[in-house]
Amino acid sequence: MNEIAIVDIKKILSISKNITILTHINPDGDAIGSSLAMLIYLTLKKHTVSIITPNDFPDFLKWLPKSNQIVVNKNSPETALKIISETEIFICLDFNSLNRIEKLAEPFLQSKAIKILIDHHIDPENFADFTLSFSNTSSTSEIVYDFIEFLGDENLINKEIAECLYVGIATDTGSFSYSCNHSRTYDIVSKLMLKEINAEHIHRLVYDTYSEDRMRLLGFCLSEKMKVFSQYEAAFISLTKAELKRFNHQTGDTEGIVNYPLSIGNVKMAALFIEKDDHVRISIRSKGDLNVNKIAKKYFNGGGHKNAAGGNSPLSMEETINKFIKLLPELNFI
Repeated sequence: MNEIAIVDIKKILSISKNITILTHINPDGDAIGSSLAMLIYLTLKKHTVSIITPNDFPDFLKWLPKSNQIVVNKNSPETALKIISETEIFICLDFNSLNRIEKLAEPFLQSKAIKILIDHHIDPENFADFTLSFSNTSSTSEIVYDFIEFLGDENLINKEIAECLYVGIATDTGSFSYSCNHSRTYDIVSKLMLKEINAEHIHRLVYDTYSEDRMRLLGFCLSEKMKVFSQYEAAFISLTKAELKRFNHQTGDTEGIVNYPLSIGNVKMAALFIEKDDHVRISIRSKGDLNVNKIAKKYFNGGGHKNAAGGNSPLSMEETINKFIKLLPELNFI
């Protein structure tokens, strides 16, 4: 942790402020978990705190404490703009590029509020007054724990904060199956467990509350839509808007689907293509040393982590898939 920045941030937070927490579009468990943990912590410190997300978040996260306080910009843009206009400090969590907050980027940049970035993605943009970026960390939630600890407030981490941080760490590591090969991650989880959280119950709330439609969508993806290119050690799944509608798609229903092809022994990279109104959303995952962050940045205007990245394509679904297939021989997957 940057001790010089922490000293300055601690001084800034020593007086009650209007603070707004921002996180990325299509917020996942780490985005929501870290944001809610930060909200609860700062509220205990007597600040006035809001969370704004660009769009809605999955139902399987809506049991988390204080999640009903989250303002979704897509649903309540006037409320979001009013909050932003009154903000004295922004805390940006789990994103490092302004295109990840979409329509919120312009009012955010126009604001003269102090801007703090806390994130674990590679190559952060220079838009914050203070940047705490650690790409070798499992999750933003792990960094939030360290942040609270460095501010001298570890004693304020209660059961609610612990539940939020645990969800963030667990979901961003695939239930501790990747991006978690550091003892510090488990040290923090051990400390969270001491707050009497029920990890087994949390797992059920996050992973065992699928709708029938979501389960059938997963089955459809694996049986009908998964394409494997053994010669390139790659695979992909694609979903059109019509296919999503067929399975009554809800926010979060495609979460984690991209990881399934990686369970195939000789597949080192997997991609998921999802058709949107004016673009195709691409999620890419890999095993081992294959850096999909570079692939996402170079070919799909995106980025992320070494083994987990995403991007967008302005082309049609068919054109996007063809572009991806043509890239495979060049990427030396074998």
